[in-house]
Amino acid sequence: MRYIYSIFIAIYSSLIFLVSPFNKKAKQIIKGRKETFSKLRNGISKSDKVAWFHAASLGEFEQGRPLIESFKQKYPEFKILVSFFSPSGYEVRKNYNNADVVVYLPSDSIKNAKRFIKLAHPDFVFFIKYEFWYNLIRRAKKKGAKIYQVSLILRPNQYFFSRWGGWYRGELKNFDYFFVQNLQTKDLLNSIGINNCQITGDTRFDRVSEIALKAKEFPKVEEFCQNDKVILMGSSWEKDEALMKEALKDTKTHFKLIIAPHQIHNSHIEQIKTLFPDSIKYSEIENIDYQNKENADKVLIIDSIGILSSLYRYASIAYIGGGFGVGIHNILEAATFGKPILFGPNHEKFKEASDLIEKEGAFSFKESNELSKLVDKLLSNEDYYKKSSDICRGYIEENIGACERILSKIEQLNNKDGD
Repeated sequence: MRYIYSIFIAIYSSLIFLVSPFNKKAKQIIKGRKETFSKLRNGISKSDKVAWFHAASLGEFEQGRPLIESFKQKYPEFKILVSFFSPSGYEVRKNYNNADVVVYLPSDSIKNAKRFIKLAHPDFVFFIKYEFWYNLIRRAKKKGAKIYQVSLILRPNQYFFSRWGGWYRGELKNFDYFFVQNLQTKDLLNSIGINNCQITGDTRFDRVSEIALKAKEFPKVEEFCQNDKVILMGSSWEKDEALMKEALKDTKTHFKLIIAPHQIHNSHIEQIKTLFPDSIKYSEIENIDYQNKENADKVLIIDSIGILSSLYRYASIAYIGGGFGVGIHNILEAATFGKPILFGPNHEKFKEASDLIEKEGAFSFKESNELSKLVDKLLSNEDYYKKSSDICRGYIEENIGACERILSKIEQLNNKDGD
């Protein structure tokens, strides 16, 4: 089965190469992988102690980031190696200042695995959330690395638990420990004979809590809001924006709207401006003195990246995009500021969404009239709003501390091994 897996990896890598002339992401992966081994050779010496953290993309990196920084603080003698599969992670975080080396993960062939592990020679390996590259894992284990899966979450329909998943179940035994998010994942691992696991929670809670403490101020955005109630649409897509436009026809409560779209290319920004004629772009508000004029602008379009997590502080309600597509984006960044959260129906894979819906800190909808009713209820009923706000803030506070629990357990495990 290992060779079948390796053949699949070879075919997959060939497909990436074949589409690279026509696909920007594939082209970036091919180009980035060519530099991986030279970066390892130049950045890591044979005498270095190394902790390797792997994240599929930017979302997983942000999930693992608090653990990276906590590990670096606790073990400053280690060099930090960060790898990515996707350009969405590497291209944004290739200059991450808490890592000594940042690379694209090479194709998981047996040959590449041997070469990667020889150059990186990690003492500790951390795979974030759901990453299983079996040749690399097997090679790292053979060379004595301690291997951990962090913030893991599993579902019963995944291949580990199928009749044909025996080989994959066997490969999981190469992990020294699994730090999981919930009881279901722990029970699933236990059901296939894996007991070296512990519920430590989701490291993202540590990250968003830190973001809230270090949130930046944006005086011109605050001027735009002018103490009005505000709905902030974070990581919105076209369907989200069109639905909000429809909902505005039925809402009875006055509010201003901030739209921070998932894609900020010019054509999308202009599309939003057409949809909301009384809008202004963030790049234009520096030239407006809102203190000395009546604010005619009702919609602010954020045509900049990297500021959304701090902007939630100015919102009354957060609308998180993606719920009418592949799935909702990060809702925890809004929850940490105590903002009630709205999103579309595609949220089933996100535990935090289900948790907050059950607690009434978040609300899902399918149609624009449902959205308008939710907005009116939250913005016109102060007691109901405060209850939802407190639930969101409390949910974050209840779940922070995953990094401390993980590092404490790792220290305990390694002290035991050293006895």
